[in-house]
Amino acid sequence: MTAIDFVIFALATYRATRLLTTDHILNAARDRIWAKFPPNESKIGYLFTCEWCMSIWVGLTFITWYTINADTARFLAVAFALSAIAGLLTAYEDRD
Repeated sequence: MTAIDFVIFALATYRATRLLTTDHILNAARDRIWAKFPPNESKIGYLFTCEWCMSIWVGLTFITWYTINADTARFLAVAFALSAIAGLLTAYEDRD
C-alpha cells in the first residue's frame, strides 16, 4: 500500500464511519438496529453510536477488500475519500 492509498483509505474510513454512525440519511436504518439492539443494552447497538468503535470495523473491511481486490476497493475508497474532503471543506466554509 502506498502512502497515497493510506490517505485515501483513511479518509474513506472516516467518511463511511460517519455515514454509519451519524449521517441523517441512515437514521431509519439505525433506528431499526436500535429497536432490536438498544445501545445501552447491546454491543451491536452501541457500535452504531461510537465512531471510534465503528471505525475499526470499517477500516478492517476496507483493508480486507483491498487485500482481496485492490482495484475495486480503491475505486470505492476514492469515492468515500472525495466525499470526506467535500464534507470537511463544507464544514470549514460554514464555520463562523
